Amino acid sequence: MARQGQYEQDARPAQGPQGAPHGQEMRDAAAQLARRRFLTGTGAAAALAFAANLPGTGVAYAAAEADARKITENPFTLGVASGDPLPGSVVLWTRLAPKPYEPGSGMPKARVQVRWEVAYDERFTRLAGRGKADAHPEFNHAVHIEATGLAPDRVYYYRFRAGNWISPVGRTRTAPARGAKNNELRLGVVSCQAYHDGYYTAHRHLAKEDLDVVFHLGDYLYEYPVDAVGGARKYTDRKLPARFNRETVTLEDYRLRYALYKSDPDLQAAHAAHPFIVTWDDHEVENNYADDISENNDPKGEFLLRRAAAYRAYWENQPLRRPQQPHGPDAQLYRRVHFGQLAQFDVLDTRQYRSDQAYGDGWRTPGPESTDPRRTLTGAKQERWLIDGWRSSSALWNVLSQQVTFSERRNATGPGYKLSMDSWDGYPASRERVLKGAEAAGVDNLVVLTGDVHVHYAFDVKRDFKNEKSRTVGVEFVTTSIASGEDGADKPANWGTYMAANPHMKFYNGRRGYVTVTLDREKARADFRTVSAVTKPGAPVVTAGSFVSEAGDPGLKPA
Repeated sequence: MARQGQYEQDARPAQGPQGAPHGQEMRDAAAQLARRRFLTGTGAAAALAFAANLPGTGVAYAAAEADARKITENPFTLGVASGDPLPGSVVLWTRLAPKPYEPGSGMPKARVQVRWEVAYDERFTRLAGRGKADAHPEFNHAVHIEATGLAPDRVYYYRFRAGNWISPVGRTRTAPARGAKNNELRLGVVSCQAYHDGYYTAHRHLAKEDLDVVFHLGDYLYEYPVDAVGGARKYTDRKLPARFNRETVTLEDYRLRYALYKSDPDLQAAHAAHPFIVTWDDHEVENNYADDISENNDPKGEFLLRRAAAYRAYWENQPLRRPQQPHGPDAQLYRRVHFGQLAQFDVLDTRQYRSDQAYGDGWRTPGPESTDPRRTLTGAKQERWLIDGWRSSSALWNVLSQQVTFSERRNATGPGYKLSMDSWDGYPASRERVLKGAEAAGVDNLVVLTGDVHVHYAFDVKRDFKNEKSRTVGVEFVTTSIASGEDGADKPANWGTYMAANPHMKFYNGRRGYVTVTLDREKARADFRTVSAVTKPGAPVVTAGSFVSEAGDPGLKPA
């Protein structure tokens, strides 16, 4: 189905303070230019070779090895990160980039040996592990270390060395043992960090929170151009290279965009402070894409080459394990993480396998096309995996970590309401199968974590959203954006309408920020944290609202 081309990113109403300033003519022109660049540049050729001649596939594509001692500039400009914690293992990440804003990042086209260390203390007087790894040019000199042999449920510190250079120190934490009777888990929830919309002040505050793990639920970067002054950041002391002022299409484009984002000190601080569990939404590739269908209905083969480039760059720049490494235009990002007996997290991918948005996308009146029982948001295989995982779960809390709004969200009272075709509202049969599966599996304490919409929401998840008196079967905590949408407002223009039209919506705030969630044996508590501005740095953080849901008795109450 052809897109209608509207700039209605992240399933939002076109009006209100969350709207975006880009015009349709600019979007169309940028898309045409991007397509020409992709087809005439090197991106297509690189994408075609993604599944072959890579390190680890049995072919030594880059046989040469460079001497790390000859690196004359700091290669750790993008910081460090950790992620996907297991009871005895965690992924450690860095990427060598002495010149991050240049193609190739200032590195030779050869592999470079990197040393890594994991310690019990921040001064590295007691090592828990160490080793060596090659940073390959085929992966843009990214390093993914799956550190093993660690103790469960404890803090570690890590760092890297390349030649005479030492990286910043990162702090991470392993998960509790699978059968551990752990009593509390504190996590952060973040999403949507458009660099050009403002500073990552929320990440700076997130870095100071006492958390076990952070879930990033998508839109880690945006494909849109970033001008010389950094958009809303309005740099006066420096200018960004012109190569950023274009839409990302090729592998080089995506790699450079990650370098821009990861060079931000506040984002680096958050990664260095906490292990992250990441998943993508749409903007890591292109706004509102669905499987192999692009926003502007480009030829599928052409779009899949772009998707391959985007997926490759995503894996290179995130602390992900080997099973998540893409193969051409495909990657299995959905996965399951256990934190003792307290919580099971099912991390979804609601982009790669979905049916095309109904009625051309946007906010539409629901009808036969959107309610077609054959439509899916997750794909059949992922849906079965999710429900089977619930059947075998012994955790107190079953947490669905995913991208788009799960609960029904009407934009008006009365019979004339519309729903977002990009969210679960556009795939109600898919949602019904998931809720039915949770019910059959005996899931009593369902928590849904969501990003995408650039606002904070708190919902009671109803078994039947059409019936206000229907049983509450879980709760949904939707995090606002880190920066996307610029400063926002505590009560957006549609606040009153949304609260009246959706009785199961218990909270709505339109500032930037993040959510912290505390799970214990008695309750799930969400604290909605906000900053007053992102168009200028340094804003303080406050708690705009706090809610709890009791174990065994789902439903939100003010904390």
